[in-house]
Amino acid sequence: MLAAILALAGPLRAQTPDAPAAGASAAEQLPNPQLPGSIRGTVLDPSGAVVVGARVSLAREDSSPVQETLSGEDGQFSFAAVAPGTFHLTITSASFAIYTSVGVVHPGESFVVPPSTLAIATAVTEMRVSPPQAEIAEEQIKEQEKQRVLRIVPNFYVSYLPHAVPLTPKQKFQLAWKTTLDPVTFGVTGAIAGMEQAQDSFSGYEQGARGYGKRYGASYADLVTSTFIGGAILPSVLKQDPRYFYKGSGSKRSRILYALGNAVICKGDNGRWQPNYSNILGNLAAGGISNLYYPANDRGAGLTLESGLIGIGATATTNLLQEFLIRKLTPHVPSRDSANP
Repeated sequence: MLAAILALAGPLRAQTPDAPAAGASAAEQLPNPQLPGSIRGTVLDPSGAVVVGARVSLAREDSSPVQETLSGEDGQFSFAAVAPGTFHLTITSASFAIYTSVGVVHPGESFVVPPSTLAIATAVTEMRVSPPQAEIAEEQIKEQEKQRVLRIVPNFYVSYLPHAVPLTPKQKFQLAWKTTLDPVTFGVTGAIAGMEQAQDSFSGYEQGARGYGKRYGASYADLVTSTFIGGAILPSVLKQDPRYFYKGSGSKRSRILYALGNAVICKGDNGRWQPNYSNILGNLAAGGISNLYYPANDRGAGLTLESGLIGIGATATTNLLQEFLIRKLTPHVPSRDSANP
């Protein structure tokens, strides 16, 4: 039996050398998985014209370095010796949007990318839009209108912001209306008329309810004319700011001089200091108008000059109080750091 088995094995060993030859022939028919390929294509603009100098980047999904080239005069680009597998193309050019493409190159393949048409880039401009000056001034006025001494007496004509935005003529008139129509204004006017009645000032008005009514009307008329002429009309015409700008820093002497000086100087709408014609002429004009309703024996140039000087002196006194006292008694005062330059 052993002899029989050996006899059968002999023919089998004799045929074995032929098997590898058949296997090698089959392998020669398959492509080499490591055989590199190539990639080429053309870059166009939306009109179909070629794009010269576009930067084309070729990236792989593995850690292979990114390859780059530029499109030529005919808009074409190419990459040689590209390892088989997935690739990513990125094309960039000035004035065009970024173009991306994904493909797969097989071993030994010459991959042709479909025409790469670049889209026109949409210009995006970053803009900082600031609100108009009038809107900023309106917001600042709203804060000023919250300023009341002891939460009661209006304190609208002072700005605690050193760089407050100038008021428009409309806003100057609105501030004057707000002041003259405030309920506290009517109460203060009544108190002034009462003191004049008690002292028998302007005796031509006599005493009694009728005399008190005349004194009240005259006092309120003085307030309205001086506020509108010196705080709205002339400041609009002369482009001056009718507000007092709180200093709040420096030596006591410098602050006193600043407060007194602001009775005859003011800040213009251009931000520069100038003679306060609005306050000076406003008080004189109010004094002149008062000749129309004060008793005959109290009229004349003397009344006009006296009223004007009293008005200027009252402004200086109020400024001193603003600088050293009123701010401490006024809630809702804005921070000086919140000013808009």
